[in-house]
Amino acid sequence: MNMPQTKIGIGMDACVTPLRHGGLSMVQTTDFFYPLVDDPYMQGKIACANVLSDLYAMGVTECDNMLMLLCVSTKMTEKERDIVVPLMLRGFRDAASEADTAVNGGQTVMNPWCTIGGVATSICQPNEFIIPDSAVVGDVLVLTKPLGTQVAVNAHQWLDQPERWNRIKLVVAEEDVRKAYQRAMNSMARLNRKAAMLMHKYNAHGATDVTGFGLLGHAQNLAKNQKNEVSFIIHNLPIVAKMAAVAKACGNMFHLLQGSSAETSGGLLICLPREQAAAYCKDIEKQEGYQAWIIGIVEKGNRTARIIDKPRVIEVPAKEKDGELW
Repeated sequence: MNMPQTKIGIGMDACVTPLRHGGLSMVQTTDFFYPLVDDPYMQGKIACANVLSDLYAMGVTECDNMLMLLCVSTKMTEKERDIVVPLMLRGFRDAASEADTAVNGGQTVMNPWCTIGGVATSICQPNEFIIPDSAVVGDVLVLTKPLGTQVAVNAHQWLDQPERWNRIKLVVAEEDVRKAYQRAMNSMARLNRKAAMLMHKYNAHGATDVTGFGLLGHAQNLAKNQKNEVSFIIHNLPIVAKMAAVAKACGNMFHLLQGSSAETSGGLLICLPREQAAAYCKDIEKQEGYQAWIIGIVEKGNRTARIIDKPRVIEVPAKEKDGELW
């Protein structure tokens, strides 16, 4: 008997293609971007984590193969190229190996812009992925990484631009900006793999990862994809410490509190049964040493998402500890 097989095309984080061979599906995604941090090794790690994140958003925890896409900038000198490119490659490969996968192929071209990204592919049985369409009224929304990466990266660049720095120095110290940048880098390079594994354990009803369209953009896309008539209401915004104040000082530049500030390699936004969500957050903190937060609820509605007028900002971390990032 032929069971109907799930096929997902463009619109969610990864495509799911039923294979010709009994009961298996290929889950596949691609992504690339331009440098956003000044450390080439970390840039490589972040690029790889970002590619894999789309698989993890589907609850897929094993990646069978990666391809790497690399554009080497024609504007770099030979010496710059010989130092920067191997470091980026190493960062990408190290993150892949942390994910128990490997890079076997890809493409390199010369290009005015330095670009790095890739393709991640997994061959799955039906129980190995979670179709992001089953949220029900009463579910809660959990986020597994803090917001504010774009603000942190920009604020760090502004340390060298007096006219920009003058706009924010009243609300943040130089030391705070450096620390926020380190936190953002650390967060972006972290794999969402453990978050994906625990989605199965705690019966997640679907997820997406928070990247270029910001928290609200991705929440809206996930809401639109639901089978049931539901809407997502977001009450809490966990944000890298001090970055909410920086965003406010910049007027309407980032729209961080409105949920449309771009994130890179952000956390998973997961719909979980209400009675499982606190245990999920506790478990991920125990296993990874990083927090996750319940940020909103699923209620009856017309497949939309919104952030309440005055969301509660959660500073991450809540308290500074000497010599510790988080």
